[in-house]
Amino acid sequence: MRSSSVLVIGASGAMGRYAVPFLAESGCRVTAVSLDDPPASPLPGVTYIKANGKDPEVRDELLARNFDGIIDFLCYPTRELVKTLPRMLDHTGQYVFLSSGRIYANLECPVRETSPRLIDVSDDPLLLNSDDYCIFKARGENILFASPKKNWTIVRPATTYSFLRYQLVTLEAADTVGRARQGKAVVLPEQAREKPATLSWGGDAGRMIGMLLFKEAALGEAFNINSAESRTWQEIADYYKDICNLQAVWVDKEDYLGILSSDPYVMNKRWQLEYARLFDRVVDNSKALAVTGMKQSDMMPLYDGLKMEIDRTPLDYPWPNNQRMDDYLAAMKR
Repeated sequence: MRSSSVLVIGASGAMGRYAVPFLAESGCRVTAVSLDDPPASPLPGVTYIKANGKDPEVRDELLARNFDGIIDFLCYPTRELVKTLPRMLDHTGQYVFLSSGRIYANLECPVRETSPRLIDVSDDPLLLNSDDYCIFKARGENILFASPKKNWTIVRPATTYSFLRYQLVTLEAADTVGRARQGKAVVLPEQAREKPATLSWGGDAGRMIGMLLFKEAALGEAFNINSAESRTWQEIADYYKDICNLQAVWVDKEDYLGILSSDPYVMNKRWQLEYARLFDRVVDNSKALAVTGMKQSDMMPLYDGLKMEIDRTPLDYPWPNNQRMDDYLAAMKR
C-alpha cells in the first residue's frame, strides 16, 4: 500500500473522514474530494479538492490521473451507474464500490455475503421497479458482477454512525441527538423495538475499507463492513437515553410513518423501515476480518462509539426542527 496513489471520493462523509487519515498514515498519496472545505490542518500526504465528484468534468479530470486505487463513497442512481462504473474500472487498478447492507433480504440470520438480496427475491413489484436505495445499490453490484474486469471490490456497510450521524431506527441526527439536546422526546415504531440491529462506527468501517485496498483476495469480491455486535433498537434507544437523555415514545409504525411523510405514496421511508429496520440485522463480518487481518476485538463497542461521537457534537449546532413530530406528541398529551 505504501506510496500508492488513492482517490477518495466523498472524503468527508461518515466513513471517508476516517478512511483518508488511515490511508495517509499507511503511506498512500491520497487525493480527497468532497463538497466541504479542506481542514484547517491538512494531513501530510493528502491533497484536498473541494468539488462535486459527480460532476462529469471533475470526474473525468480526476480519472485521467489513473490512480492505483479509488474508494468511491458516492451514491449513483441507476441512470448514472451504467456510465460511471465501467469508466471507473478502466482508470484504476482497484475500484471500491460502496454498496449497502440494505441490499439483503430477511431470509438468513446472521447475514453473510452470500445471503439473498432483495432485488433477487422480493415479491414487491413497486420496490423492484423503483430506484430505491436498496435497489440501485444492488444494480450497481450487478454491473460489477457482470463486468469482464475483476479489479473491483464491493463493500456493504451496516448502518454507520459517525460525526453528526446518529441513527435510531430510521431517524437521523436531527431527530435523535438534535431533539434530545432540545429536551424533546422522539417517536419510534413499536414493531422495531425488539428487532436486532447492527450499527458500526465510521472509523472501523473506514479502516476496514482502507485495508481491503491492494489485497489480491479482495478483487472481484463483496464484503460486509461492520462490527459483529448487534443490539435491539430498544437497547440502542437506552444507550441514547444514558448518553444524551433521549426520551423515546414507542408507537404503531403507521403513526410513525405518518410523522415522517404526509404523502403515503412516497415509499422510501416505508421501505427503509419495513425492508431494513424491521429485519433481523445480525451481520457476519468474518470474511472482511480474514482478508484485512482485523479482529472483532479491534472494533469499537457500540456504546463507547456513540458516546464519543455524540460528546463531540457542538452544543450550539443548528438542528432543524421536526414540527410534525412536535405536533404528534402534543396531540398525545391532549
